[in-house]
Amino acid sequence: MGNRTFIITGTSKGIGRQVAELCLEKGDSVYGIARGASDLGNTYERYTHVQFNLEDIHGIDDVISRILEQIPLLSVECIGLINNAAMLEPLKPIDQCLADEISIHLNISLAAPMILTSSFIHHTNHMTARRKIINVSSASGSYPAPSMATYCTSKAGINMFTQCVAMEQASQSNPAEIIVFDPGMVDTELQAVARGKSAEEFALSGAFRDAYELGQLKSPRDVALEILKLLEGAKEQ
Repeated sequence: MGNRTFIITGTSKGIGRQVAELCLEKGDSVYGIARGASDLGNTYERYTHVQFNLEDIHGIDDVISRILEQIPLLSVECIGLINNAAMLEPLKPIDQCLADEISIHLNISLAAPMILTSSFIHHTNHMTARRKIINVSSASGSYPAPSMATYCTSKAGINMFTQCVAMEQASQSNPAEIIVFDPGMVDTELQAVARGKSAEEFALSGAFRDAYELGQLKSPRDVALEILKLLEGAKEQ
């Protein structure tokens, strides 16, 4: 597969951690960005952890710039960005959502992936290496649901953003390939939060509990394998 390096957000747990592990097992280099700590560096020497809260959107460009300075860009055949980190809450009717809750959610789930993408493309435009960006979305970006207005809106934004950037890149000499990926329902902490709410607090909590109890949730590792296939997919003509 050649020399590959990936920047992945949300690598301290869930899908992000599993994608990082699969890439590292294949011999890729991974830079993980997460608010929490990670022990992946104890097992894999090609893993570098960057502890950073994506809520701080003004610090993102510095983080990407510093990461890219550490990568021997001339020897890299493929460099990728996987925008996986997101938050689910606030899970309540919009008239009960506080301005701070809405702002933090949109910063982490929508503004941060947009800025990460902007910074990644800008700082790698001089490269001849293949560049890939995967934005993790959700069916919630297409299907409205009560008490999920912020989450559905941020995922709908990710979907549209990805399409816009793909159009921009299509005319470039070495375009960054950008795709959006809907993993389906996955057994992650986000799901646990949703099914742990009371019906009064979150009307759909029962549906989330049923999906879990009926074994309808995918494992984070299965989803990570799907993302890996996308990373290794043929270059579109």
